[in-house]
Formats: sequence, structure tokens, C-alpha cells
Amino acid sequence: MVSDKEQQEITQVIRDAIGWAINKDFDRLYSIVANDDDFFIFHPDSRSTIHGFEAFKQMAERAFRNDSFKATDFVLKELQLNVSISECCAWWACTLDDHYEWDGAPGGWDDVRWTGTLEKRDDRWVIVQMHFSFPRND
Repeated sequence: MVSDKEQQEITQVIRDAIGWAINKDFDRLYSIVANDDDFFIFHPDSRSTIHGFEAFKQMAERAFRNDSFKATDFVLKELQLNVSISECCAWWACTLDDHYEWDGAPGGWDDVRWTGTLEKRDDRWVIVQMHFSFPRND
């Protein structure tokens, strides 16, 4: 069974995957995602799907380093975390509120579903894939 300390480390990586933006801590962001071609993000719109760390880094530099962007707050709700028996992989699901300003105009997501997978590499946890989606109640 995974230790409380290990669960706290994993939870912090998940929180920092969004929270890094509050202070624009790019070093932290780039240290907690897989720096390889297999890193993957599904966004709610198909145009924003990201394949590979370099594509992710280019997007982050262009959008988030821009002086127009300012992260304002985020909340992870109902975080569910699971760790594999071998303790080398973990996965999560939660609902996310993530807000920002662009040139002072507010924007963001409320109640977006966020899932992801982490892998333990060189004794540290990194995110290898994430998926964001909006619930539909048709």
C-alpha cells in the first residue's frame, strides 16, 4: 500500500499541473510532465490536442508566458487518486474550476472533468497524459 507521503507527493504534482500558473513557475511545470514524445493532452476541442513535450512547451510559452495571461484561481473538487499495486503508475479524476484573465477580461473553466496518468521515473512522479472534458447532459 502506498504511503501517505507518496500520496501527498502525487497529489502535489496534480495540483501543480494547474497551480504552477498562479506564479508562472515554468520550471515547476516542465519538471512534472513527461519530457518526451509520448506526453499527451486531450482538450475539450479537437484543435487543442497536444502530442509530445515540445508541442506542449511551445503552446505554454506562447499562451501562458504572454503578459496578457494571468491565472487567478483554481479548485480541484472530488479528487480521486489510485496507485498501481507496483506503485509505478497512478491515475486521477476530479472536477476542476480553473480561472484566468486575458488583458483583464475573465475567462476559464468551471466543472470541467479532468483525468490523468502519472508514472514514477527516476524516483519522481511525472504526468504522462491528461484529458479535459465538459459533461453533457443531453
